[in-house]
Amino acid sequence: MSSIFTASELATVDQKSAEKILEIVFNRLGNKVALASSFGAEDVVLIHMMCEQTKQPRIFTLDTGRLNQETYNVIEKIRERYGVTIEVLFPDRTAVEKMVQAKGLNSFYQSIENRKECCGIRKVEPLNRMLKTLQGWVTGLRRDQNVTREQVGKIEVDQAHGGIYKINPLADWSYSQVWDYIKKHNIPYNILHDRGYPSIGCAPCTRAIKPGEDPRAGRWWWEHPETKECGLHT
Repeated sequence: MSSIFTASELATVDQKSAEKILEIVFNRLGNKVALASSFGAEDVVLIHMMCEQTKQPRIFTLDTGRLNQETYNVIEKIRERYGVTIEVLFPDRTAVEKMVQAKGLNSFYQSIENRKECCGIRKVEPLNRMLKTLQGWVTGLRRDQNVTREQVGKIEVDQAHGGIYKINPLADWSYSQVWDYIKKHNIPYNILHDRGYPSIGCAPCTRAIKPGEDPRAGRWWWEHPETKECGLHT
C-alpha cells in the first residue's frame, strides 16, 4: 500500500484532537475507511463525531451470535438517530457449527486456547474479511482501558492487516471525557453501562464490575489481564 501519511505526520498526530484526526482521515481515505463498532461508549462518541463530518460514514459491527439484546437495542437507536447504515458481519456458519458440535456452546470457559478459538471464528475472521476491503479502520481504543493498550497511537500502520491504517482518535481520552461527551450531546448508549458494564462484548464473556475494579475486569474475567484481547487488536 502506498504511503498516505508521512512518517513525520504520524510522529506528530498525537497532538491533534479526535475531530481533527477524523477530518484528515476522511479527506484522505474517503469511503475506504470504516469504524469497527461494538456500540460501546467510545464507539457512539465516534459515530456522533463522524456524522458531524460526513452524511454517511461507514460503520460495521461483528454480530457474533452471542450479543446482549441491549446491544441490538442501541444499534437500532443509533440507526434511527443518525440515519446511518450499519454493515453487519456474521461468522462463517460452518466454522461455528463445527466448533460447537465438537466442544459445546461454552467451550471458551475451559481454556484460553478455546476462548481464543471462539473469538477467532466469531470475531477475528469476519473482521479480517472486512479489513481486506479497506485502507483504514477506526476504533474506540483508549490507552487507559487495559495494560495491553497503553502504547496505542492515534494513527498507526497496522502491519497485522496488510499495512492499512488503524485510527484511534480517542487514544488519549479518559473514561470521564467519554461520558461527558455522551451527556453533552445526548447520544444514545448501551443501557448496560448503567448496570456496571464499562466494557461490553459477548453476553457470556462480559459481566458487570465491582467498585474499584479495573474497567476491563468484566471482560473474560476468569483470565489474567495480559491475555484479555480477542485478537482484533493484536
